[in-house]
Amino acid sequence: MWGLPLIVLLVGGGLFLLVYSRALPYRHFAHGFAILTGRYDNHSDQGTLSHFQALTTALSGTLGLGNIAGVALAITAGGPGAVFWMWLTAIVGIATKFFTATAAVMYRGYDSQGTLQGGPMYVIREGLGKHWLPLALFFAFAGLCGTQPVFQINQLVAMLRGSVAYPLELATEQSHFGFDLTVGIISALLVLSVISGSLSRVGKVTARLVPAMVVGYMLMTLGILATHLSEIPAAFGLIFHDAFTGQAVAGGALGTVIQVGVSRGAFSNEAGIGTESMAHGAAKTNEPVREGLVAMTGPVIDTLIVCTCTALVILITGVWQSTEADGVALTANAFSTTYGNWGPLLLTVMVIFLSLSTILTFWYYGSKCLGFLIGAQHQHHYVWVYCLLIVAGSVGSISVIFNFLIGMYAAMAIPTMLSALILAPRIMRAARVYFSAFDSQR
Repeated sequence: MWGLPLIVLLVGGGLFLLVYSRALPYRHFAHGFAILTGRYDNHSDQGTLSHFQALTTALSGTLGLGNIAGVALAITAGGPGAVFWMWLTAIVGIATKFFTATAAVMYRGYDSQGTLQGGPMYVIREGLGKHWLPLALFFAFAGLCGTQPVFQINQLVAMLRGSVAYPLELATEQSHFGFDLTVGIISALLVLSVISGSLSRVGKVTARLVPAMVVGYMLMTLGILATHLSEIPAAFGLIFHDAFTGQAVAGGALGTVIQVGVSRGAFSNEAGIGTESMAHGAAKTNEPVREGLVAMTGPVIDTLIVCTCTALVILITGVWQSTEADGVALTANAFSTTYGNWGPLLLTVMVIFLSLSTILTFWYYGSKCLGFLIGAQHQHHYVWVYCLLIVAGSVGSISVIFNFLIGMYAAMAIPTMLSALILAPRIMRAARVYFSAFDSQR
């Protein structure tokens, strides 16, 4: 799925949008952050979430284990150079997010129950016309499969197993099924208690959890980086060198580095994938461009800042070469080199909240995709299926789970990027009108 055609569509498409817009969104970051303060909120506008809640809901789907375990998996599979290609997806992803989120509000549509919804499937139906409906259905199906909670709960269980169960002798490496299953059931009940309150409750929870967890995680990583300041330049040098040589990958395959970096970057920031557009499409605003400006801050926060810190911690501590661990366990080993036994415990707290917030957001994405496929009047049944998936993911295989989800992310990118590229002229016309009015008011 992540072959050259898709990489060209995702990265090349984002680069085209950057050039086509003449970097217009890149010049208005200050305005984007000003919108997040609530200065431009209008409670009479259509939508469900405030601009800030829409961003935190979208970020809760990206600032989870994709930034902790996903980076570790990228370095394990593609070497340090994969981080460079993750950065590239974020840089062009700023333009992609601006266009896809603007379209998500501009082309909102009504579901079968008459509720206003956003997301690539509605963008395609409302913006491109009903003859494009098969492409919308394709996205909804891939979105339903790709937003399962199995990866997040699997890595949460792995983290709890290593930092809590083994030290307290609640499980062993040979016998941990009972512990894993118990954690899965408890997590499912916690998630059920939140998602029973629909999107508005999810938005309120993520608006509190995400900022606190990001600050806490950044403080932990900065603590490690502060003790290894002299090694940071060498880590950056390794990333840039390996990005174009692939020497850290078996066989020196440069194509593998690019493929892994782009796919993990997309898993991290979701730019061009389309899932985050469902959250931004629920923003309470009648100005589509305004939500596009909010959305484009996402890749900066989750990939250029948080993922970079995770990658540097893994590289400067050397755990990527000294251990066979992968995923969240590799990141935990990196933290333990500086914080000792407290490292994995502190990271466990972060993982609990970040993974649960992601699981909450993925429920919303999946239910909306299912509602588009079979009718919104039936999507409430997904709650019970979703909780069962949480339990199943707690005892599943990480390699099978992660490869399946990455494949579905690739599938989602096809309709999302195609619709964004086709609708780009209309979005740019709306952007010019908006910025012309904004500049005249200053």
